[in-house]
Amino acid sequence: MNIQIYGLSKCFDTKKAERYFKERRIPFQRIDLEKVGLSPREFETVRVAIGLDAMINTKSKDYEASFIAHLAYEQDVVDKLFENPKLYATPFVRNGKQVTVGYHPEIWETWK
Repeated sequence: MNIQIYGLSKCFDTKKAERYFKERRIPFQRIDLEKVGLSPREFETVRVAIGLDAMINTKSKDYEASFIAHLAYEQDVVDKLFENPKLYATPFVRNGKQVTVGYHPEIWETWK
């Protein structure tokens, strides 16, 4: 397994995901979306796996302020996500081409 956890430092579910893998002694790489962000290639891998809508946190404080829901073109939505990583629903937990968004230990169990 090659686990990568993309998350925000203040995200509770990101911390739970990290704890899940630590407790099972499964090595993982943590990527802070606020500091590092997603590369265009990583973004596309996640987008293909879960879809663009699942990547957006509609409960985020920044969601309404960004007006992302009112953008007509998909590329505008993508650009807005690259501008403001707080709009991502986190964490993205990736194992190769398999990706989950949020805390899903029942799915991670099947990755072994």
